[in-house]
Amino acid sequence: MLKHKNNIMVLAFSAAIFACPFFLNAYWIDVINNIGLYAILALSLNFIVGYTGLFHMGHAAFFAVGAYTAAIINTSFSVPIMLLLPVSGAAAALFAYLVARPIIHLRGDYLLIVTIAIVEVVRIALVNNVFGLTGGSNGIFGISRPEIFGFTIRRPHEFFYYIWAFLALSVFLFHQLEKSRFVRALNYIKNDEVAAEGSGIDIAYYKLIAFVLGAFWAGMVGNIFASKMTLISPESFNFWESVILFVIVILGGSGSIRGVILGAFLIVGLPEIFRQFAGARMLIFGAAMVAMMVFRPQGFLPPLQRKYPVHKIKPGDKTL
Repeated sequence: MLKHKNNIMVLAFSAAIFACPFFLNAYWIDVINNIGLYAILALSLNFIVGYTGLFHMGHAAFFAVGAYTAAIINTSFSVPIMLLLPVSGAAAALFAYLVARPIIHLRGDYLLIVTIAIVEVVRIALVNNVFGLTGGSNGIFGISRPEIFGFTIRRPHEFFYYIWAFLALSVFLFHQLEKSRFVRALNYIKNDEVAAEGSGIDIAYYKLIAFVLGAFWAGMVGNIFASKMTLISPESFNFWESVILFVIVILGGSGSIRGVILGAFLIVGLPEIFRQFAGARMLIFGAAMVAMMVFRPQGFLPPLQRKYPVHKIKPGDKTL
């Protein structure tokens, strides 16, 4: 009965989202597009923070590597931007492997500080136009739009279906991963790292794979972002972007897909609705976070507890 009710709610939510372009203007469609992009990015961060329990606040660095990889190859060699989706993900994943490999043994605050340093190093490298490829503080211009079977995606409502289709794909894949032994091992690490190691789980290996997979998905979102904006610059990938993504995961519910999507609506959508209070935005934002930590630290929509069937073992049972 509960599953049936949840399916109805998901269908109603999907229908409401699908109908948005028919009654909203271009500005609000663009706002919803941004909500979708942040939701996908936060889902990729949720793989590291929510499932594994790692304090990672440098996710904007992987986002930047994916976006700049797509932009450089597209503008230099005229490769269609959509063909570069896996390339952007692979570049971000490779970068994540190289930077996470030496620091994967760090825990808690130490890991948090190092990941903050990573996103700042990447931003400064982009500003300084490393190897003459990144365009310095001006960024890269003239990135092409995505094309599907000869149709070029240009307007906000066209990007709306592109972004939200990618979000639906992300939700489906991450939901399937939640049922896997791999994510179950990550949850063991999150709940008790010492016990997980004692039960034979290779802690460093699983943490590193979580970083690489999260970065791969963030890199592909960077590709979509670059094609949507047609220009990118280092300001789009600063430390504040990582903070927003971290807050979306914590506020919505660490480890919860539905919580992360709700968090993206709250953090990205609400400030646009209450623009008249823009001057007090940071104050309200900080107060809300403190209130959440005190009254509901598990987030608005924490992950549902999975139930596993328990079978009584009788004397003489072969499973003994």
